[in-house]
Amino acid sequence: QVQLAESGGGLVQAGGSLRLSCAASGRSFSIYAMGWFRQAPGKEREFVAGISRSGGNTDYGDAVLGRFTISRDNAKNTVYLQMNSLKPEDTAVYYCAADKTSLQSTVRSFPSQFDYWGQGTQVTVSS
Repeated sequence: QVQLAESGGGLVQAGGSLRLSCAASGRSFSIYAMGWFRQAPGKEREFVAGISRSGGNTDYGDAVLGRFTISRDNAKNTVYLQMNSLKPEDTAVYYCAADKTSLQSTVRSFPSQFDYWGQGTQVTVSS
């Protein structure tokens, strides 16, 4: 089992940047494919980005492609989400999630594929 804790959220003006971090407990972080999702009030949870166990493969939601970058440091048990050129529509609670998978190259993108979730961190982008 793994516990996830997000940090780095906050209030930023449109066009600005934030970097979210998700720290995982335990010693086996590298066995988990990781993902970032977001949920705005009244909307469904939306896929933002995913990364494979080794970090060699990534995937992005259409809304953030070209602006956000997911990365991971397995030595630090941490996954990151660098968010640039932020827009008001990026405002949401951002969650990281972990999926225990046996495939090194797998990238997950559906909420149902993830086994563990963090509590979320609020990102607010003002216009």
